[in-house]
Amino acid sequence: MAEKVVLQTECKDLKLFRRGKVRDVYDLGDKLLVVSTDRISCFDVVLPNGIPYKGKVLTGLSCFWFNFLKSVLPNHFITADVDLYPAEVKKYKQELFGRSMLVKKSKALPVECIVRGYLSGSGWKEYQKSQSICAVKLPSGLKESSKLPEIIFTPSTKAEEGHDINVGTDFIENQLGKEITDKIKNLSIAIYKKAADYGWTKGIIIADTKFEFGIHEGAVILIDEVLTPDSSRFWPRDEYAPGRPQSSFDKQFVRDYLEGLDWDKTPPAPQLPEDIISKTTRKYLEAFNKLTGKEFSGR
Repeated sequence: MAEKVVLQTECKDLKLFRRGKVRDVYDLGDKLLVVSTDRISCFDVVLPNGIPYKGKVLTGLSCFWFNFLKSVLPNHFITADVDLYPAEVKKYKQELFGRSMLVKKSKALPVECIVRGYLSGSGWKEYQKSQSICAVKLPSGLKESSKLPEIIFTPSTKAEEGHDINVGTDFIENQLGKEITDKIKNLSIAIYKKAADYGWTKGIIIADTKFEFGIHEGAVILIDEVLTPDSSRFWPRDEYAPGRPQSSFDKQFVRDYLEGLDWDKTPPAPQLPEDIISKTTRKYLEAFNKLTGKEFSGR
């Protein structure tokens, strides 16, 4: 795969709104241009290597899911067709093609809406200590990767720098009020259920995921990316067995590699070997192909 890795975009005539761990966002007035680079972050640290095709997979999957979920609630997506972008943006067509979206500008809510259908990751670690996740009490006797008795909402803070912190819904209510908190909780669970049911038919278990919401013209809408290998745990259904970690189509593969190193999870991050990079690319492409039913072309 001879794909040029894009670690940073330089659209010099556009106003940079934010450069996140993975996305470069440009301000176009009442709209934003969201560009997914090939950067990858683990443990809130951006790694020095990019993953070929990653930004295009994230954009393609988000576009797919925004369309699939629009019957549940509106979202910020306008188009990913560069030919329909404003004139001042089209000059960067080659750089933006396949990895960018034009979206409505909204007021982002300061909360990561994490939804879990299975017990894994930080949720499994917390369960082992307290038999609960974010103050949600769970039954005893669950194993790692167990399917939860019901889908649970376990929000976290949205840190500009450093680590997000898992919190209970009471904390979110104090920030946003009960009405908005109940709304985003119910929407998060509804979206997750619709997506997880669909993923199951495609041979993928969506174990957990993260959503973000914004306010646009007084209404709550779905924003950011949605149900990608960066924001979700995707497990192959035919290999699922509770009581152990699962193989996956997401960046857990990279996390597992880094966990085996003598690295304290602070910058600078170590270089990734070529085989880890190529295997990660294959996992992201496989997730795209399975979920969309389309062969990823990358062009």
